[in-house]
Amino acid sequence: MTIADGGELPARLEGKFSAMVVCWILGLGSLVSWNSMLTIGDYYYNLFPLDLATSGRGGVGPFIGICAIVGSFGVADAHVQGGMVGDLCFMLPEFIQSFLAGLAASGALTSALRLVTKAAFEKSDNGLRKGTMLFLAISTFFEFLCILLYAFFFPKLPIVKYFRSKAALEGSKTVKADLAAAGIQTKEDQGHEDNAKQNERLSNKQLFFQNIDYALDLFLIYVLTLSIFPGFLYENTGEHKLGSWYPLVLIAAYNVWDLISRYLPLVKFLKIESRRGLMIAILSRFLLIPAFYFTAKYGDQGWMILLVSFLGLTNGHLTVCVLTTAPKGYKGPEQNALGNLLVLCLLAGIFSGVALDWLWLIGKKNAF
Repeated sequence: MTIADGGELPARLEGKFSAMVVCWILGLGSLVSWNSMLTIGDYYYNLFPLDLATSGRGGVGPFIGICAIVGSFGVADAHVQGGMVGDLCFMLPEFIQSFLAGLAASGALTSALRLVTKAAFEKSDNGLRKGTMLFLAISTFFEFLCILLYAFFFPKLPIVKYFRSKAALEGSKTVKADLAAAGIQTKEDQGHEDNAKQNERLSNKQLFFQNIDYALDLFLIYVLTLSIFPGFLYENTGEHKLGSWYPLVLIAAYNVWDLISRYLPLVKFLKIESRRGLMIAILSRFLLIPAFYFTAKYGDQGWMILLVSFLGLTNGHLTVCVLTTAPKGYKGPEQNALGNLLVLCLLAGIFSGVALDWLWLIGKKNAF
């Protein structure tokens, strides 16, 4: 198959819906391992120090091993998210939205499974460990499914071939291997000067400074979210009628609303595309910090569930708005690079939020 130019998107180009489904599954698979580790926080709090590899016998060595495995999940997640968002940024906004919805779906799925397995194994011998191992088995299945889909099915969809060929003609070097795997060759433009001119693109530095507000948006979204979720929900919510189920219900509420909110931008009047509007909405979320503090101190579980749901709602909605709006107006290689840069800022926000999470322990008795 040869594509000579990257003109307007053909009206009957096939595979859009299939590509959206695959993007959703890829998003689900890329985070399901991490969310499995995250959702079993009650297991860690109950058995710490623990050891999954040696039947719960514990020890410093196995604990360090588990930390290394969790760290490897983070490294893998960074590569997958950066690569996928960069890849999808030069395609359709619907593909990015589907991928981001899949990320949220992984949290909702693991929360639902955690509630089921907790109920199933709660009274059985070593039930927490059994639930954990079930999570890891499910994660492994989804990871292999995603590898197969991305390697053998996704590249062969006509709409994916079209956008990758178009990006290659605009100078993108990162898609050439993908095109070759799909059996596509692109015709080189005639004349070295014309080819060099067509392949000109903004540098990463120029792209970053032109979109620094979007980068800051994503950083601030996840600094706030991860400074509250999930550590605060396990440490600072007090004792309630739901008992040991309470943190799991809060985690599930967050994940469900995070998933729902990632479909809201599909409704045009709900999508925020104004740069100023996005920044105002994101900065206003920081009012949730005092709201969570006083609700944990004086409120009941109903108010806390409401706040957690709102945290998930705004997190997913604003993330999709930023990542589907920012790449507009750039050529394929620039959109690819911008997607990578924005995910870098998102992950920096996650790291900073997790690092700041301990501040909630200040002033709490027996916190350290």
